[in-house]
Amino acid sequence: MYALFSFLAGLAFGIGLIVSQMASPAKVLGFLDLAGQWDPSLAFVMVGAIAIAVVGYALVGRRPTTLLGTPILLPTARTIDARLVGGSLLFGVGWGLAGFCPGPALVALGAGQAKALVFVVAMIAGMVAFEWIEGARISFASRADATTTGVSE
Repeated sequence: MYALFSFLAGLAFGIGLIVSQMASPAKVLGFLDLAGQWDPSLAFVMVGAIAIAVVGYALVGRRPTTLLGTPILLPTARTIDARLVGGSLLFGVGWGLAGFCPGPALVALGAGQAKALVFVVAMIAGMVAFEWIEGARISFASRADATTTGVSE
């Protein structure tokens, strides 16, 4: 049942991206081109998505589990740190250069757009690099902590 609802949610999201033309890099880049022929339609899509999310979060905030019984795990971090700012900048630069963010890129890949394949491969490479760097950072921190406390592995 969980897989079915996951599929249906993804399908609705993908159809929404296609209908709103947000899987089109030209449409997204038109929104980001403030000095040229600015296309405000992405702003309307964002406002609609935020309105739905606000209602969704308000409803979820009162429940410990989803309608299917899985636990609701909302983010707890509230600090703005260098990692958040750096990741946001990297995301924004990638979005501005390619005209894709992850969801629309997957929809465009499914539609056979070659540019989306390049983006998705780069996105996966970035995810793998992050996991590798994060693993090395945690390993280094735990070894440094063990050294300062005198505990050996």
